[in-house]
Amino acid sequence: MSDKSLRFLADTNNSNPPTSPNPVKLSRRAFVAGLPLLMAGCAGGYGTVTDGGFPVRGVDTSNINPEMLRTEVAWKGNEKPGNVVVNIPERHLYLVMAGGRAMRYGVGVGRSEGVNFRGYAVVGRKEKWPHWTPTENMMTHIPRYRKFAGGMNGGPDNPLGPRALYLYKDGRDTHFRLHGTIEPETIGQAVSSGCIRLFNQDIIDLYDRVPLGAHVTVIQA
Repeated sequence: MSDKSLRFLADTNNSNPPTSPNPVKLSRRAFVAGLPLLMAGCAGGYGTVTDGGFPVRGVDTSNINPEMLRTEVAWKGNEKPGNVVVNIPERHLYLVMAGGRAMRYGVGVGRSEGVNFRGYAVVGRKEKWPHWTPTENMMTHIPRYRKFAGGMNGGPDNPLGPRALYLYKDGRDTHFRLHGTIEPETIGQAVSSGCIRLFNQDIIDLYDRVPLGAHVTVIQA
């Protein structure tokens, strides 16, 4: 999590807009023609949805580097379908698919090389709207996290977002996760305490595709 990741989403209490004395009427044809423009900012599966009773806010993709958006690409590696490769320098996560293809996702990574996981792990656990507990190392470096030493329940203000995949090695929890974020603007940056963060819409997509036991390779350089 980044230093500002615990800020809560501000409540938006928009007042009713003033009524125009001469309201403009749109024909059905004009509305349909303009709909792609209205939806463009949250296109490609990044719109607002409700999941498990919680809102997942849409991402304004017009302000996002296209390289960070989910897309299917060619894959030339030796990994089996269902396995995951995280390339830290690229800021990309690849889910290997059949037929020489992969689904590529933009990610946020650890703020320094030393805090990033490297090497091999497996997905040992998967959680929807996961509970979050800061590690002792996080609380040492960011003292205000100590008030969450007992953990935070899942929900739209939880730094892990709507899904988390827990990385295990030799049967033990590494304390590294693939998870969502309440800071979509940080995708593509090095800001976290070491975990790999994705857009909330992307971690939901990845969660549904990746089985327990899938191999995860994290490339540092």
